[in-house]
Amino acid sequence: MNSVLEFLNVVRAYVRGVPILDGVTFSVAEGEVVGLLGRNGSGKTTLIHIAMGMLFPQAGSVRVFGSSPNERAVEVKKRIGYVAEEQVLPRTSSIAELIAFHRYLFRRWDDTLEREILDRFGLHTNSKILGLSKGQARAVALLCAVCHRPELLVLDEPAAGLDPAARREFLEVAIQFLNCAGATILYSSHYMNDIERLGSRAVMLDGGKVRLDSTVDRLREEYCLAVVPVHSLPDPDLLKKEPGCLGTRMYYANWHVVFQGSPEQVKARLEQSLGSDGVRCERMNLEDFFVELLGGKQSDDLS
Repeated sequence: MNSVLEFLNVVRAYVRGVPILDGVTFSVAEGEVVGLLGRNGSGKTTLIHIAMGMLFPQAGSVRVFGSSPNERAVEVKKRIGYVAEEQVLPRTSSIAELIAFHRYLFRRWDDTLEREILDRFGLHTNSKILGLSKGQARAVALLCAVCHRPELLVLDEPAAGLDPAARREFLEVAIQFLNCAGATILYSSHYMNDIERLGSRAVMLDGGKVRLDSTVDRLREEYCLAVVPVHSLPDPDLLKKEPGCLGTRMYYANWHVVFQGSPEQVKARLEQSLGSDGVRCERMNLEDFFVELLGGKQSDDLS
């Protein structure tokens, strides 16, 4: 399957010698939906800005539709839709003026999809941006991003700060667009439930690198959390040496350990190899997986 978006050993730092991205490599195939995960400061927004040609990688390369987003910027951007958390729309413009501007930029404008989104969010084209709620303004940004039927849709925390109902509406429109158009989507969000609903694959950034790259189904089915009482195993290094261990943290009087393997397999292996009693193993949803793997780490507020 052809790759729409490729990152190869991407490095980027804001402070000399302290890279926020340190050799990030992964690709997004045509028609794939990928959720980009990571703590604040893990480099999610930086990586997206590099993909959009808004920043340059200091080492490595990025290819969008096989081209550099900087060298063939106009050609590449015509094939992309983009919505960001802090996206700024011209406050004194009306929705109609924004639509007219984007219709001029993108000749492949879908009038039917435009009307569906306007009706879905109760938007009136004569309304000024400055008079819209945060959710309505985000809906206008989504309209401008998808009505030219982009081949790649990039969403960077697009529903952050919205109430649950508005966030659900936003996500459902994105899913509807995906189902109708078969577009490729890269979706960065702090809302794990959104990633589970929208994404087929999760890429997790940690320490400037790709910590995990797996389908959402595999994360649910092939990984588990082992809870081991500290009194039965005081040394966590013994757990870290176990096959399939991804991370260990202390939570109250227990070690919480993320393992690759089914709960039954991991429990039997730990009890046999370590002789620990009271081991409990359970499956995790994506939010639990994220917290257990990255919980307790400190990070600068860079994203």
